[in-house]
Amino acid sequence: MAIISPSILSCDYSKMGEEILRMEQAGADWLHFDVMDGCFVPNLTIGAPVIKSLKKCSNLVFDVHLMITDPLRYIEDFAKAGADIITFHIESDSNVLKTLKAIKDAGCRAGISLKPKTSAHAVFPYLALIDMVLVMTVEPGFGGQSFMDDMMPKISAIRRECDLKGFGMDIEVDGGINETNISKAANAGANVFVSGNTIFKADDSKEMISLLRENANVII
Repeated sequence: MAIISPSILSCDYSKMGEEILRMEQAGADWLHFDVMDGCFVPNLTIGAPVIKSLKKCSNLVFDVHLMITDPLRYIEDFAKAGADIITFHIESDSNVLKTLKAIKDAGCRAGISLKPKTSAHAVFPYLALIDMVLVMTVEPGFGGQSFMDDMMPKISAIRRECDLKGFGMDIEVDGGINETNISKAANAGANVFVSGNTIFKADDSKEMISLLRENANVII
């Protein structure tokens, strides 16, 4: 079953609480929060205090993606703020095993994210320890970028490895996901889909989420 996680990066920041409620009423499964530090990626967004405030507005799963240089340092902060899933980049400066342990010890589900230039094989040693792999289908840092078709073999490679080892893994894709290309990502093996402008800027967000979910189940 496809999981749709609207990216808060594309919401109206002047009324974030209302935007979250709108996504919940539109049928979103999760809410995706991109945390950027201006160092690991060339942009600044929100931190743990904002997530803590927004947690009061929704009971949806808070899917927190740390695009920061030293995620290990902040795991406890984001867990206490209300993150349900914490995903960090394998390319960050933090020790992967220590960071995964910190996430699990904090009571959250753990995910590892891969930038477009990072091989699928980089995450293979950690598959037994994580709940999700996030494959970036754009260069991380800014919303509204175009979907990269050449990431589909990476998704397929991770799904094959998970199936081979018997891991029931969520594979999430983030970057340029829309109603046209979502079926490509789903057929490659993804089951969690982050989408920003496509959902938030749609004339009818509820209708768009339904269309995304429907198209994710189309075999091509």
